[in-house]
Amino acid sequence: MAKVMEVTAENEIDVVETAKVEQTIDDKGIGDRIRRLRLKRSMGLVELGQRTGLSASFLSQLETGRVIPTIRNLAKIALVFEKDLAYFFRQDRSVSFRSLKKSDRVRLTRSLKDGSRFISESLSSLIPDSRLVPCLAEFRPGEESCEFTPKIFPGFEFIYIMEGSLCLTTPTERQQLTLGDVGWIDGRTRRQYVSTGDDGAKAMIVTFPQE
Repeated sequence: MAKVMEVTAENEIDVVETAKVEQTIDDKGIGDRIRRLRLKRSMGLVELGQRTGLSASFLSQLETGRVIPTIRNLAKIALVFEKDLAYFFRQDRSVSFRSLKKSDRVRLTRSLKDGSRFISESLSSLIPDSRLVPCLAEFRPGEESCEFTPKIFPGFEFIYIMEGSLCLTTPTERQQLTLGDVGWIDGRTRRQYVSTGDDGAKAMIVTFPQE
């Protein structure tokens, strides 16, 4: 049975009806929104618990709608993901199409080794479902060390070669991927993408984080 939420203002106490609170939270899908934010960061329940001071068990029940969050607990979670409380109560609008102009995308340049440059463009803002995380990856030519070592995470990764060629290396195998090739790999596998062509390479990399 969910507890009744109380708000104290000087000597006054306003009691919010539990049924209305439950209905509001259910309608807004707060638990699902928290889960999407967490997976987008590739963050486990234990890590989120450490950052908020809440138990992983409680957070799991919160995400599945089995418990109701207090405003205080919701505020702790909002701070971790740099969101305001209003984010959890906004009405979702049905969207059948979205676009992200090239001029609006943010290109992030990372220096991995001496003389090596790797550029990525996140496309996550285009996707309403954070269980799908796409990005465009560009590997500049001329450096053998121009490589990309993705994070380890529960889920899987899909890659499509748009230009040039990449060598995918894992602890047990080595695969050469060229223009038009696609690949799938378990996100828990240690892996590295290395540009092997003289003209560099471009690829679409899509990750599918799972709990």
